[in-house]
Amino acid sequence: MKTFVAALAVLALLAVSAHAQMAGKRPRGEDTKTEQKKPQVDDKAYKAALERIPEPKEKYDPWGVARPNEGSKKPK
Repeated sequence: MKTFVAALAVLALLAVSAHAQMAGKRPRGEDTKTEQKKPQVDDKAYKAALERIPEPKEKYDPWGVARPNEGSKKPK
C-alpha cells in the first residue's frame, strides 16, 4: 500500500510539473488566428533618416580618458 501511495505521489508531482511548464504556451493552431500585421519598413524613409544624422566634427575615442593626451608625449 505504501508503494502504491508513493508511486501515485510521484506521478502527481510529474503531472503538476508538466502542467506548470506548459501554462503560458498556446497550441499551434491558435497562432495563425491572432497574427498581427507587422509594420513595413520604408527603405526610403530609413535612408533619409540616416542622412539627417549630423557627422561629428571630432572622431569619438572611447579610450581617450584612459590614455594620456598626445601633447604630453615625450619625443625620444
